[in-house]
Amino acid sequence: MSDGGFVRLPDGSVVVALTLPRPGAPAQAVRVLVHAANRPRALTRLRNFGLPAVYLRGNASPPTPDEISAVLHHPEGVVWRPARTAPPCTGWRPMARLLRPPAEAA
Repeated sequence: MSDGGFVRLPDGSVVVALTLPRPGAPAQAVRVLVHAANRPRALTRLRNFGLPAVYLRGNASPPTPDEISAVLHHPEGVVWRPARTAPPCTGWRPMARLLRPPAEAA
């Protein structure tokens, strides 16, 4: 599962959106948004976070205007949330929250 797409912004940069398996819980999917100078750089940013090799093939599900706003207003320029959210919709989260180990049940 690597559904995604991109949008080129007026300044020449891009916002890439990908739906990926959640690290540590492959049965769950997450929607990841990355703002970068170009598509290869956006994918490199994800690899630098420790995600496995990610590829963008086609433009089947580009980011929506709301998703673009979310990633542009985040200081790191990389955010995620569960791919299939039921109302009420959860907000966008920083990449560090996706990559840290799940909390142990007490």
